[in-house]
Amino acid sequence: MRTRFDLHDVRWKNLYTAALFERDRKKVPQMISVAEAEIVQRARSLFAAPGDNSDETEALDDALYMLRALRNCLKSEGLEPRAAA
Repeated sequence: MRTRFDLHDVRWKNLYTAALFERDRKKVPQMISVAEAEIVQRARSLFAAPGDNSDETEALDDALYMLRALRNCLKSEGLEPRAAA
């Protein structure tokens, strides 16, 4: 069954998927940042949207979790600059 958010979530899903499957590891940190920003923007728009958006909200949370895990893997490989302490 198609839900009403299917047409709206394409951009964040595409950016998220692209970051996860990018083969050039040097491009991944920037792609993660772009995908995270799009996901946060979508989450904010859902917060103000009427109706039950819990499925997409959960998917957004899961995507952010996975991107953060990927970022941590890159940090451990020295491919992502560490944040200043």
